[in-house]
Amino acid sequence: MKFEEYHIIPELKQSLQELGFKRPTDIQFKAIPNILNGEDVLAIAQTGTGKTAAFAIPIIHLISKSGTRQGVQAIVMVPTHELAIQITDVFDKLGKYTDVKTLGIYGGVEQDPQIKKLHEGVDIVIATPGRVFDLVNQGYLVLRDIKVLVLDEADLMLDLGFYKDIEDLIKYLPRQRQTLFFSATINEKIKKLAYSIVRNAIRIQISPKDPVSKNVTHSVMFVSMDDKRFFLERIVHENPESRILVFVRTKVRAERVFEAMSRVGIKTQTMHGGKDQESRMGVMNEFKNGTFNVLVATDISARGVDIANVDYVINYDLPEVAENYVHRVGRTGRGNNKGVAVSFCSPEEKSILGEIESFMDKKINVLQVDKADYSETLALTEDVNDNWKKLIADAEKENQVYQAKKKKKK
Repeated sequence: MKFEEYHIIPELKQSLQELGFKRPTDIQFKAIPNILNGEDVLAIAQTGTGKTAAFAIPIIHLISKSGTRQGVQAIVMVPTHELAIQITDVFDKLGKYTDVKTLGIYGGVEQDPQIKKLHEGVDIVIATPGRVFDLVNQGYLVLRDIKVLVLDEADLMLDLGFYKDIEDLIKYLPRQRQTLFFSATINEKIKKLAYSIVRNAIRIQISPKDPVSKNVTHSVMFVSMDDKRFFLERIVHENPESRILVFVRTKVRAERVFEAMSRVGIKTQTMHGGKDQESRMGVMNEFKNGTFNVLVATDISARGVDIANVDYVINYDLPEVAENYVHRVGRTGRGNNKGVAVSFCSPEEKSILGEIESFMDKKINVLQVDKADYSETLALTEDVNDNWKKLIADAEKENQVYQAKKKKKK
């Protein structure tokens, strides 16, 4: 079935055609009709399968048909600023030829421009919890006309840190509303929480046994913690045209990797919670535009951020939470594109690797690195602080050549 055959407004079909949306993905095919019918939905699907459009398309259609500027009619709750920005952009592009107005509300930036747009009239709000409650408590955001509540990345939104926020938010919403949950992963505990605040939700699960797209090739290298930077340097040099997203565990680690890459002449930028929102947006835009090809990020960038044509995801540090591996590697191999995920695993991280493999219910292919190749990687670094390794290696080679010549003379 093609989008042109769907019973949606012509303006929406026009934007879909311009964006190259011809046929729905599996999650879109299964979710859109149920949402159009007013059903509550709990949708679980792999990263990069078009979950945002699966709820954006029917919401824009429904609001356009019922009439715009009747107060905020839909609110999409997300865990990060970056995701709020990205989803707002998707709604804007899909609703380009309609009168539906979408506004992203998130912290880290001045709230006055957001308040001004609310006064001008908004139909859909994409928001993070903190800024929502600020504007609700100040009386700038009214939620009594909400018809649809969406929780994107629902497992994180409903986890311990966010569940109370969602409970508090629901107090401001009409009891008669449509509730939609979307995520790549969900466990039994979160499932119970989800069902406790919806009415007879329809569960849609795509490829439940493998939460990661089949377009992604996985591998792991066993590397000492102190030697990871040399292997990252080598991968970047061997793939100079590739767009590479590197994940580390903390913002301190991100800055250290940035400095290490700078010493060897590799242009990178960092993305983490220690940067203000304007800086993070600037870095993300430059990475998307190809100003630089290597981005070093913490898990703040792992959830839902759609960066086109990421060739490699490097897990410089394995994530502390196994399911975050799914969200990290989901930044590559999106849509019909192929992607590669390479993980560096130090001896102290082997237990985490086991948890990840258990979560995915499959083993990750091991890239065997023999001693000679390992030593060569360390020796070939351009890091001025580690040139002694190359000097030692060169000296050993010269000695071997000398000994061989000496032996030959004898």
